[in-house]
Amino acid sequence: MSAPATGRGGTVPAPTAAAVSASGRPLSSAVVVLSTVVAVISLGVGALLAVAGAAGYAAGAWVSPEPLSPGLIGAAMVGVAPGLLTLGRAGTWEEVRSLYLPLVVVMVGLSAVTLLNAGSLRVAVGGPLFLVLFSLGWVPVVGALALASVGCLAAQYRGPAAGPSRTGPVPVPVPVPAWSRPLLAVLGSGWLGIGAGLLLLPGFWSAFVPWTVNRADAQGLGVWALSLGVGVLASLAEDDLGRSRPALRAVPAVAVACGLLLAVRASDVAWGSGGALSLLALLGGLLVTGVTGQLLLARAGREGAGRAAPGKPRGEAGPDA
Repeated sequence: MSAPATGRGGTVPAPTAAAVSASGRPLSSAVVVLSTVVAVISLGVGALLAVAGAAGYAAGAWVSPEPLSPGLIGAAMVGVAPGLLTLGRAGTWEEVRSLYLPLVVVMVGLSAVTLLNAGSLRVAVGGPLFLVLFSLGWVPVVGALALASVGCLAAQYRGPAAGPSRTGPVPVPVPVPAWSRPLLAVLGSGWLGIGAGLLLLPGFWSAFVPWTVNRADAQGLGVWALSLGVGVLASLAEDDLGRSRPALRAVPAVAVACGLLLAVRASDVAWGSGGALSLLALLGGLLVTGVTGQLLLARAGREGAGRAAPGKPRGEAGPDA
C-alpha cells in the first residue's frame, strides 16, 4: 500500500508532457512466457481442485484426509493467475519481481513437496483412475515448471542490467506510506513464518491447522503461505506501488478465492481455534492490502494526470464568462 510521493514542500509534481524514459533491467521474454504458461495451467488445474474441494472431493495429486487442503491450493492457483497474465504489460524486471519471485517459490516448493511425499501420491497408492492419471501428470509438469522458473530467473539476471523500458510520460514512484509499513511487515512476516513452519516442521505445525491435514497437505499449504509472505515483503521492499501492481492484483484475488472455499466448507473448520482466527486475519490482510493499494495507486494516477494537464491561472475568466 502506498500514497502519492511527497517531499518537504508537499506532493511531488508529476512529469510534464515531455517524454520521460523509465529505466531498469529490461524484462526477459522468457519470464513473460513462463508466467503466461503457469497462469493458464493454474486456471485449469486450480479450478479443478477448488471445485472438487467445494464439492467434498479431495482431488489432489496426493492422498488427503479432507478436501479442504487441496481445494485451498487450487483456489490460490486460480487467484494468482490474473496477476501472472498481466506481467507481459510491464517493461522492466523491477515491475514484476514482487510476483515472479513468489512464483519461483511455489513451483520449486511444490516440486520438492511432491518428491518428499512420493509415497503418498495417488500414482503410488492407487485409487480412482482419474486421480491416478492426474497424479502421474502432476509430477513431471510441476518438476518441469520448477526448473523452467529457476532457469528464466537466471536468464533474467544474465541480461543487460539497465536500459530504457518505455518512452512517453510515466508516473513518478508512489512510495509506501510510513503508517502502512509496520502493518505490511507484520502481514508478510506472519505468512512467511507460518509457511516456513508448515514446510520444515509439518509434524508440529500441522496441529495448528484448523482442519485435518497430513504431512503432504501441511507442506503444500506451507509452500503457498511462504510464497505469500515473500510477495508481501518483496512489495514492501520495492517501496513503489507502480512496481508492485501485478502483486496488488494477485493478493486480493487469492484472499477472495480462499475465503469463498472456506465459507463453502465451513463445517470442516474448527472456527473456535486460534489457527482459524489467524487464518482469517491473514486473508483479510491480503484483501485489504491489495484493494487499498490499487485504490491509492489509481488516486495517485488521477492526481498526476490532473497536475500534468494545462490549466489557467486562478481567477482568469474563460471565454464563456
